[in-house]
Formats: sequence, C-alpha cells, structure tokens
Amino acid sequence: MNQYFSFKGQFLVLAFIFGAFSTAFSQEEFGSEFKVKAAPVKKKKEAAPVKDVKFNSKDYEKIKAYEVAGLDKNNYVVPKPEEKDAEKLAKRDQDLGVVKTTSGTAKVRYRDAAYVDGDKIRVYLNYEIVEQEVLLSGDAQGFDITLKKGVNRIDFEAINDGFAAPNTAEFKIFNDKGEVISSNQWNIAQGYKATIVIEKE
Repeated sequence: MNQYFSFKGQFLVLAFIFGAFSTAFSQEEFGSEFKVKAAPVKKKKEAAPVKDVKFNSKDYEKIKAYEVAGLDKNNYVVPKPEEKDAEKLAKRDQDLGVVKTTSGTAKVRYRDAAYVDGDKIRVYLNYEIVEQEVLLSGDAQGFDITLKKGVNRIDFEAINDGFAAPNTAEFKIFNDKGEVISSNQWNIAQGYKATIVIEKE
C-alpha cells in the first residue's frame, strides 16, 4: 500500500511539473505570436494656412488718380456723356474763368452775341450792382473799373431770354494799356449768372 501511494505520488508530482512546464512554454510561444497591435492613428491633414491678402495702397492711389483725371486703369480716356440740350445747358450758372493782371484798371465791354433780340442783363462787381439793367445791342458797351489787389468778381445776370432763348452775349476785358486780357461768351437762361474773376497781382 505504501509503495502504491509512493508510486502514485511520484506520478502526480511528475504530471504537475510537466503540466506547469507545458503551460509556461505555451504562454511564451503564443505571447510572441499573438501580440495585440494597436491600430495606427491617422493624422488629420492640417488645412493650409490662409495667406493674408495684402492690399497695395499704391495701386489704389493710382486707380483713384486715373479716376480723377478721367482715365481708366489702362490710361484710356473715359468718355463722358455730353449734354447736347442747349436749354438744359443754359439753365445753370456759367464760370467764365479767372484772368490775372498787374493792371490798375480794366475796361469791360459786351454786346449781343447773335442778332439783337432784346436780351437784358444786370451787372455786379464784387456782389454789388454796378449796372441795374442793360439792353444788349449790336454795339459794344460797358464800364471801367479800378482793380483792387486780389479778387475782383464780375457777375452778368440774365434778366430775360430775349425773343430767342437763351440770353447770349460776347464780352472783352482790356487792361490799362488797351490790351485784351480776356474774351469770351455766355449763354445763360433767365435768372442765371455768368461769372468772371479778375485777379490783380
């Protein structure tokens, strides 16, 4: 009986050792082959950085300069609509420009520019009336003025349109030497003014 248990005990010990050895071997073998691999993490593509749009101030100034000069960006003249309606053109004040002189006096002369049709005007010098009512004829008429240093403004106001609108006249301004320093015409409707400035230097 003791031999039987002794033999059985030895067998169990050997079986236990063998089993433990097999388990360790299996774990080692499977551990090397069946490792869990982590799935690769895909990196998100980064959006391309937005570049700042730089505004060229020189280009802007150049374009604005073209616009002021009446040109487009290719230096071509920008056509402007022309007003062809004579009646509309006459219904506005007319700028006859600025003339510079060193003369001490000036002679202002005017007459009807077309055929005499009863045009009447009122004349102002520096906003004061110097001729209350003048009936324009075919002959030159006018007045003399002593020029003050600086601006001397003359306004011709159309009192009427005559028989054929608008009020039309031509005028000349002479210096103290009898030389023409300005020559022009006006075409203005009743109630509007034509203005010229004599600037004494």
